[in-house]
Amino acid sequence: MAPEASEPHPADAALSPAPPVMSGAPAMPGTTAGTPIPTVEAEGLQPIYANFVKVGPSPEELVLDFGLNSNLPGAPAVPIKISQRLVMNYYTAKRLWAVLGMSLQRHEQAFGFVETEVSKRVVSQTQRPAAQ
Repeated sequence: MAPEASEPHPADAALSPAPPVMSGAPAMPGTTAGTPIPTVEAEGLQPIYANFVKVGPSPEELVLDFGLNSNLPGAPAVPIKISQRLVMNYYTAKRLWAVLGMSLQRHEQAFGFVETEVSKRVVSQTQRPAAQ
């Protein structure tokens, strides 16, 4: 029997954020006061590193392909090997978007603006401090 529309999908519970650390912080979208936060077991977890993601939308789901882009500027281009695929519905994707946005906002408040444009982060030889 399919769950009723008002019941959250079990897979979506993993994206429920921890209670806000800062007092007076707004509640996360999609959560209600009094909703228990599920426990999470990480046994057998295999972490991956990805610096590349390809998003493939469909009418019902998003397909996220993660991989490692080892191409260096000026070197011959090599294909990016996709190592992991994540498929999620749009409801879960929207909750993920909200949690990631909040996390990035808190990081930037603590450490400064995260520049995503590589050319703006590169420091030329003339701008580098002299070695001592």
